[in-house]
Amino acid sequence: MQRPLFLFTGACGLWLLVSCGSPKVSEHADHSPTPVKETLIMDQHSHARPLEAVITHLDLDLKVDMANRRIEGVAGYTVHAPEADSIVFDTDGLDIQAVNLADGTNAPFTQGEIGLLGRALTVRIPKGTEKVTIRYATGASARALQWLTPQQTADKKHPFLFTQGQAILTRTWIPIQDSPGIRITYSAKVRVPKELMAVMSATNPQQRSLDGTYSFEMKQAIPPYLIALAVGDLAFKPLGARTGVYAEPGMVDKAAWEFADMESMVSAAEELYGPYRWGRYDVIVLPPSFPFGGMENPMLTFATPTIIAGDRSLTALIAHELAHSWSGNLVTNATWDDFWLNEGFTVYFEKRICEKIYGKDYAEMLALLGRQDLDRTMADISQSAHPEDTRLKLHLAGRDPDDGMTDVAYEKGYSFLRLIESKVGREKFDTFLRNYFDAHAFQSMTTERFLVLLDEQLLMPNKVEMNTAAWVNGDGLPAEAIMPVSDRFAKVEAEIVRWKKGASADELSTKGWSTFEWLHFLRHLPSGLDLGKMSDLDDAFHFTATGNAEIAAAWFEVCINNDFRKPYASMDQFLTQVGRRKFLIPLYTALARTESGRQEALTIYKQARPNYHSVSVRTIDDLLGWEKVSSVSM
Repeated sequence: MQRPLFLFTGACGLWLLVSCGSPKVSEHADHSPTPVKETLIMDQHSHARPLEAVITHLDLDLKVDMANRRIEGVAGYTVHAPEADSIVFDTDGLDIQAVNLADGTNAPFTQGEIGLLGRALTVRIPKGTEKVTIRYATGASARALQWLTPQQTADKKHPFLFTQGQAILTRTWIPIQDSPGIRITYSAKVRVPKELMAVMSATNPQQRSLDGTYSFEMKQAIPPYLIALAVGDLAFKPLGARTGVYAEPGMVDKAAWEFADMESMVSAAEELYGPYRWGRYDVIVLPPSFPFGGMENPMLTFATPTIIAGDRSLTALIAHELAHSWSGNLVTNATWDDFWLNEGFTVYFEKRICEKIYGKDYAEMLALLGRQDLDRTMADISQSAHPEDTRLKLHLAGRDPDDGMTDVAYEKGYSFLRLIESKVGREKFDTFLRNYFDAHAFQSMTTERFLVLLDEQLLMPNKVEMNTAAWVNGDGLPAEAIMPVSDRFAKVEAEIVRWKKGASADELSTKGWSTFEWLHFLRHLPSGLDLGKMSDLDDAFHFTATGNAEIAAAWFEVCINNDFRKPYASMDQFLTQVGRRKFLIPLYTALARTESGRQEALTIYKQARPNYHSVSVRTIDDLLGWEKVSSVSM
């Protein structure tokens, strides 16, 4: 069912985006567009006016200057603008050097005021224009780009670069219509120092080029936030017929062993929800400063090295990023207010993949840890300046969309879908989801449109009544949410009781515990532990020395909360080396609860801040009041 066309005006004029997908485009060999009209709505986080003029294909020619930390580029666009006299791009901090039409003539352009969304680039074009070219260079503050020195890499031999586009950072390294509701194909030629390799969210090389020039193509239409680039000293190792791993040479064998189940994961996902439509599924392990666990860039997931635990215990993250190949990449949230459609679906899908490969116990432990994360996040948000952010449908006008990327989208979204499954039955829900991915492949989706589909195709035919409004537009977690149950976690809790009653830590029955069980243990330790109790735990289980980043981060938080300072040197090193927000935010938050802890946090952060990506820096700057502190001598 096609939704009506809504027109919205705002500070930047008429902002319109695709609700059920950007104008569908069938591509000819020359990328000339043949659009099919779709329903459009506003995207408040883009300057683009795609109803008037929209990009359908991007051709990049990039030179990566590692020494000067700069990308120089020529971006060629195929556009659909039959009646438009201008086309609007999103930019942020870019040096726009020239804009040309297909015949080489200069196209007049203007740049708007700088604000939260960056800067609008408006190009005047003749009616019927199909090609536009922009010559540009990135600025020093390009927030998508993280440039690393050799010392910040695993092998410490060569510099490294990676990009992070989600949510609205692609505009900091490419002039683009930077909205999740617009989909484009792209090709690229990238020149890098010959001792390095370039890879992208596209078809990728598996060996180093002799001259440092690499060519890429993404034939499937994707939203711009999924355009990604990494440059470094990389090696490749195949894992299966369509899977493999990229990493620095000293890391690639460890990563290949850790991710040995990837091919099985792809097959399991296909059995659930239909064919994998992206060709290859590879993973690149980035240096530790990467701000997320993983990023679902199509064909090439970007992953943190903190999941290389040496025991394959943290590979649920790979299942999550793989699941995005359906939920998020294939069917995408139309705006960042609909972010839960990407992540809630993906968490549900991730659990199903893990259950299929590792068993129900594994999936339930993962679900229960997620519920614990959600409860904690809900409590924090309810006391924040935006308590309404506990809703699935967000309202982020005038705010950075990163503000909405919380456990609410992931875990409340998952809980909603799990409840639906329980009401209609797994078989019927799986059929609905498979049809959903098929019918809306390579399109965008709004929350409102999804609820109509859910009602018409699943709930009404099965005579199921649900208060979906309470889930989508209501605060907090509805009481009907299903609480995951884990017998293995119950046994962990029994051991905590034994320890509290006087058993020493080395007497506890912990043999064979998984990472999930250790996390549950650490999260449920009593408060107010004295030096003796904390030492007993560390002496028995060697938490401070663990190579498992999940366990280390959880342990360090326990140490902060109980003022156990012996591991602080190790925590300092951890915070300096690791840039993953999942670990950084809880630790800095715990430190900042006291004035002495805040001063300690600031001392660590002063040293660590240059190692972090801008996504992490923005959050921690606000948390610690960095701007105010850095203006005076520390």
